[in-house]
Amino acid sequence: MVQIAPSMLSADFLHLEKDVRMVNENADLFHLDIMDGTFVPNISYGFPVVEAIAKKAEKPLDAHLMIINPDKYVERFAAAGVKMLSFHYDAVEEPAYVIEMIRANGMMPGIAINPDIPVEKLFPYISSCGFMLIMSVFAGFGGQKFIETTYSRIRTLKDEIIRQGAECLIEVDGGVSPANASALADAGADILVAGSAVFKAADPSAVISAMKQDQII
Repeated sequence: MVQIAPSMLSADFLHLEKDVRMVNENADLFHLDIMDGTFVPNISYGFPVVEAIAKKAEKPLDAHLMIINPDKYVERFAAAGVKMLSFHYDAVEEPAYVIEMIRANGMMPGIAINPDIPVEKLFPYISSCGFMLIMSVFAGFGGQKFIETTYSRIRTLKDEIIRQGAECLIEVDGGVSPANASALADAGADILVAGSAVFKAADPSAVISAMKQDQII
């Protein structure tokens, strides 16, 4: 069954503990979008929020770094309680170095790519990563429309993972909702990140359940 990782960027920050409790009770992971205003033209939140969520989280923290020089912060994210850490392919000069640093700090490493980067760029790193993050919108802002070519990109990556005999998960982030969850899972996605679709819904737990069960609501 596909895993659901609600994006906390869309949570209610005035009542964050309530939303953390909802994720604990219904989802599989906490997805944390970290933006620096340089790699992407937006700023989200930093370590104080990550650490506050970690204190109450009963599910693993999955941090997506949309920042320059991600290697400078690997140890700090590990200390904050993050279990999965992804960085953008085009944010570093040597992905292999950052992957090894993440793994050495006890976290599962992942590489993220925007829709304009060929998925084949990930192929050399499949065997050394625990997951790959395919952006189905351009990183930086929530609530964007899902890009339909994502399906073929997932299939291409999945085929290569199988060809290499690797154990590497595929995570998809951007415009994910119950309307496309089933098709994404069928294409080969293992983890679905959903922000607005979950937290802006009248019943977030029902949305998560629908995506897990491949139902359209």
